[in-house]
Amino acid sequence: MATIGMGDIKKGARLEITGNPYKVTEFQHVKPGKGAAFVRMKIKNLQTGKVIEKTVHAGDKFEVPELEQKTMQFLYDDGEFLQFMDTTTFDQIGLTHEQVGKDTFDYMIDGMEAEILFHGGKAISVEIPQTVVLKIVETPPNFKGDSQGGKKPATLESGAVVQVPFHVLEGEMIKVDTVEGKYLEKAK
Repeated sequence: MATIGMGDIKKGARLEITGNPYKVTEFQHVKPGKGAAFVRMKIKNLQTGKVIEKTVHAGDKFEVPELEQKTMQFLYDDGEFLQFMDTTTFDQIGLTHEQVGKDTFDYMIDGMEAEILFHGGKAISVEIPQTVVLKIVETPPNFKGDSQGGKKPATLESGAVVQVPFHVLEGEMIKVDTVEGKYLEKAK
């Protein structure tokens, strides 16, 4: 099994700690005036969705988890599980809201393709594209003088709310960064 060291840690890197797969969500290389450099990071347990902080020192090594990734289609939310379908075999699986994570679910709509991660044959996590195109279903109207670089809230078809420039109107399609939760541009 491959290993990852302190110098290889970056946002999105996957590592295994005590048999559980984790994904690095934030990291910071620290070089103190005295002593050895280290990395302070926040990692998300891909099975439970729980985020913890961990410090890694030079020489620490982690195994890279053996994960299988499948592209599946998001069908619907039945209240308890989010249902996904393999588009080649038509097999369906259900994942809990905790497994998917609110930050991911906020940008999901019915019919969207997502990457499902499997660990030991069991579905554990969902990853969606970093950029998605969504429709604005509600945003306040513009008023004269609103063109001076401000922003206003816009509710998307997925239910997420993002800040958009005043020139963006209800009913328009926009590109959204799902990691930062920010408006990028109008969709073409």
